[in-house]
Amino acid sequence: MNIAPCFRNKGLLSISLVLLLFLSATLTFGQSEKPNIIYILSDDQSWTDYGFMGHPHIETPNIDQLAEDGLTFTRGYVTAPLCSPSLASIITGLYPYQHGITGNDPEFTFEKPRYQTDWQTARSRLYKDYLDEFQKHPTVPQLLKKLGYVSFQSGKWWGGHWKEGGFTDGMTHGDPTRGGRHGDEGLKIGREGMDPIFDFMDKAIADKDPFFVWYAPFLPHSPHTPPDSLLNKYLPKAPTKSIAAYWAMCEWLDITVGQLLDKVEKEGLTENTLVVFVTDNGWIQDPDRPNRYAPGSKQDPQDMGIRTPIIYKWPGKITPRMDTEHLTSSIDMAVTTLEAVGLEPLPEMQGINVLDRKALANRKKIYSMDFSHDMVAVDQPEKTLESRMVISGSWKLIAPGPANPNNEEMQLYDILKDPMETNNLANEYPKVVKKLVASLDSWWPGEGNSN
Repeated sequence: MNIAPCFRNKGLLSISLVLLLFLSATLTFGQSEKPNIIYILSDDQSWTDYGFMGHPHIETPNIDQLAEDGLTFTRGYVTAPLCSPSLASIITGLYPYQHGITGNDPEFTFEKPRYQTDWQTARSRLYKDYLDEFQKHPTVPQLLKKLGYVSFQSGKWWGGHWKEGGFTDGMTHGDPTRGGRHGDEGLKIGREGMDPIFDFMDKAIADKDPFFVWYAPFLPHSPHTPPDSLLNKYLPKAPTKSIAAYWAMCEWLDITVGQLLDKVEKEGLTENTLVVFVTDNGWIQDPDRPNRYAPGSKQDPQDMGIRTPIIYKWPGKITPRMDTEHLTSSIDMAVTTLEAVGLEPLPEMQGINVLDRKALANRKKIYSMDFSHDMVAVDQPEKTLESRMVISGSWKLIAPGPANPNNEEMQLYDILKDPMETNNLANEYPKVVKKLVASLDSWWPGEGNSN
């Protein structure tokens, strides 16, 4: 009796079963490895104001640990030194001149005080043109939704209702008659606990959905009203009460970051969660005026206005490393996130995947821009352009724009030797200025909207 065919058939069956099991395991592994994503966005904090960045007094142990566990870029920058355009760039992967949000509010005359209900309503009507332009561009949560992600908005948000940003859940209603402008109910997160995020996470975990969290607390943003225990801790260390209050706010932010990361750890999600940390713009606390910033920080093109550490943590996928050399930008966050989950970045996104070492090494320049606080024309961003900035190696050029209030001259700094930008070298290195201006002009000449 010839039994070879029987064995051959059984062999084929065994191979088929092995292949099916392998494919099943591969698919299951792929699904389980689809990372949860958390963006942590500090609000109004200098790049120097963390323990791991060398601040002598501010204690940020949780963010320090995040930096130790992640790929941390100390030479990170945002696209603008103002929160609304900066955050819009983070969520879209586009520069302000592309997405249309160049300031916080439309410019208009109103006889009643700014920020009152009537003003908010009038602002909302004028802001619609800018919001419409912004909403032409897909956001990170909208793109992630294609892969089954659920998403949650909390904290700072200028894009109207959370649904208008492509989130599946959130806190901000955006209704101007109820104070809707830059976060409203969302601004309670962190300051009044973390339960809304935790409730969202619990539901996503129960439903077995990968999730995206936008955690943009109103911290350390003014009003600087830290818990008494934190304020009293810093009063003996700070030169003034205003500075002590700001330092305490930085630690308060850190405490909430710890609470969020502890939740991730408690739920067993640490290994499958990509955490990204950045600040929206810088801040120098005025020593004598509470809740006020000093010149050269927020709304200004100096590094104290646009520089920030940027951290990417994903255990087992991202090797922890403190990168003090390579330039990176918040414009990279969308591209890096999309490629991490297997999605192609949109063609108009100018960032790079910072996990690609070759792309990182090949990058020679990054850019930023500074506009007026108030916007005058969604299709003509150059009307409020105050400065364009380019950083290349150790050089940083600040080129004045048509709306620069002081009509300043070119500013060139060696920011590795002069990080506080005290010595303008433009007259000493005209060839460097010329080369960097040409780079700026090839990137965006500051003329018209190049969507």
